[in-house]
Amino acid sequence: MRRIAAVLPGLLFCLVVHAHVQPGDTPPDALDTTQEGKEVTVSSLRGKVVVVSFWATRCGYCMKEMPVLAKFQSLATQRGLPLQVVSINYREDRHVFVNTVRVLRPLLPGLLMTWDRDGTLGKPYGTARGIPVMVMLHRDGTIAHIHVRYGEDMLDTLVGEINELLAEKQSPSVTDNASGL
Repeated sequence: MRRIAAVLPGLLFCLVVHAHVQPGDTPPDALDTTQEGKEVTVSSLRGKVVVVSFWATRCGYCMKEMPVLAKFQSLATQRGLPLQVVSINYREDRHVFVNTVRVLRPLLPGLLMTWDRDGTLGKPYGTARGIPVMVMLHRDGTIAHIHVRYGEDMLDTLVGEINELLAEKQSPSVTDNASGL
């Protein structure tokens, strides 16, 4: 009995450390800071559909996806839709991140771009299994969808999921413009 009592806390710790978030969960709040030093958090984006994309320059599909996400963001902004895309560079050198943002910023207006230096931010979402990883959040900040290691064949599904989230009925305190992208 004492042996079980001694092992149980260790097992529980391992489960908590390796726990992954699931749809319906409230995700960790931190989404890191932009190159300009602006802190980005899930709670600060409440009221918007949030699309979080973990990417790296070494991921060919990730680099193809970035302009598509920027287009979503631009269309949403033009139409007054409550959408925010957060693009998180995953486990690359600071120099690579800074230079990539410098080059991409003019081409990808509206995206919030942050840096997951050591993989800590992405771990709960399954980035250890590979990238790209896309996490979609309801306007209340809870997780709607998580996609790990997806490709171009998922584009229609992703667009559909984003439009469904934008069309969700909201509480009276949230302005609802649900025409979609």
